[in-house]
Amino acid sequence: MENQLQKTARALQETLEASLRASNSAHVHPVSKGDATEENWLKLLQSHLPKRYEASKAFVMDSLGCISDQIDIVVYDRQYTPVLYNQDRQPFIPAESVYAVFEVKPSLNREYIFYAGEKVASVRKLLRTSAEITHAGGKFEPRPLSPILGGILTYESEWKPGLGKPLLHALNELAVEQKLDIGCTITEGAFEIEYFDGKTQLVKSDSSLSLVSFFFRLLAKLQNLGTVSAIDYKQYINAIGGNIP
Repeated sequence: MENQLQKTARALQETLEASLRASNSAHVHPVSKGDATEENWLKLLQSHLPKRYEASKAFVMDSLGCISDQIDIVVYDRQYTPVLYNQDRQPFIPAESVYAVFEVKPSLNREYIFYAGEKVASVRKLLRTSAEITHAGGKFEPRPLSPILGGILTYESEWKPGLGKPLLHALNELAVEQKLDIGCTITEGAFEIEYFDGKTQLVKSDSSLSLVSFFFRLLAKLQNLGTVSAIDYKQYINAIGGNIP
């Protein structure tokens, strides 16, 4: 017999899966289908992530003025860091505030794995600063930068088995900055990618709770990252001509 937590998880899975399934089948045009699917994934994260996090389609920018590719979903800190620019639903997020980036695609295949890896790499290559943090007793030294999580979100997989050796082989071919950490294929399950001594391993969930499993796996990874580093605003000021020593 299911307990209340299991019942709640299953109800959430059914609700979220229904909306994503509807987007996948109702829109004939690839662009409109893609936009609708991205919106549903965004709603999932925006509705359920703790308030310290924000999720948005965005560009990521660093203090040198370098910009990432447009990212389908950026999970970033909204408590301590600003949005640099936000007009017409095209926010520019400072690189220091980013926890995770995701590419949303209709299906899982080799081409989309590499495409997602390139998107992730465009964010990881950016410069991130780290400043001292003032507290009541003095100052904390700048903290080391945490890794930026990368992932892919799809409705189905073109491989058989859906999360088997073909996926593992594609992941093995990604360059270091392109490495993916987590993903979800609704019809197949959620998955995490672990890297040990040059070897890649998959940890997979049951497909019946793919979305819920993905969400809790993401929360656990975000928890392990802690809080993003403090932005060194002096470097941003100097970059726009403020000339702070």
